[in-house]
Amino acid sequence: MKTGKLICFDKDIEALNQSKQILEKISSNFILIKSDFRFLTQELEKIGIYAVDGILADLGVSSPQLDNVNRGFSYSQNSDLDMRMDLDNTISAKEIVNQYSEDKLVELFVKNADVKFPKKIAKAIINNRPINTSFELVDILRQNLPAYIVRQKNPAKQIFQALRIAVNDELDGLKELLDQIPSILKMHGKLLIITFHSKEDKIVKEFYQKRVYQDPRIARLPIPNMKFWSQKVIYPSEQEIALNKRAHSAKLRIITKE
Repeated sequence: MKTGKLICFDKDIEALNQSKQILEKISSNFILIKSDFRFLTQELEKIGIYAVDGILADLGVSSPQLDNVNRGFSYSQNSDLDMRMDLDNTISAKEIVNQYSEDKLVELFVKNADVKFPKKIAKAIINNRPINTSFELVDILRQNLPAYIVRQKNPAKQIFQALRIAVNDELDGLKELLDQIPSILKMHGKLLIITFHSKEDKIVKEFYQKRVYQDPRIARLPIPNMKFWSQKVIYPSEQEIALNKRAHSAKLRIITKE
């Protein structure tokens, strides 16, 4: 970049440190901010920026976080149940699994993932406390769910997703980010969001639909149909999925303020 400036937000200090090493080899026109993107406007105002040309949000957990056994995100590696993106966060997956009530567990399973038998799973978790490691939780799921569910798909995937989202308050953070977009994104600016599951994609889709909704009464009037937002959706190619299997569920939504 010769004229622009890249401003990077991340809650994970390890991700910021890795990004700094890479970006320094390319350019000096960047700023790294350790913060949740829900505080986008607030943090940008601190450095004198009140509008931006484009925003890219890559949602969810990263490959380095999944691959680092010490971070506790993966259900395929045994580790303490952690799942914190921000290591300064005082609440980990272990606290949620061992302290939440049955009703609160059911609520987060339903809100954050397409979990089958959420009540059955919540009861099994409570009856098997304390639960400290990922493999302990995986074993409890396998022992308490119908065999056909376990055979069809690893049930741990949805449970770990639901817990991770709860630990990091991901969905509410995404909603708060989107609330700021109309005011902070410049005209003709683009919002690019990469989603990986239906819960977060639904939030982004609803944001766009609200922007383009037109009252049916106005639609009947003989006035030009003004369109201020447009959207394009891109899916990963077979080649990209072959190179990165984790991209198979990704969806890139490009929303333009026109």
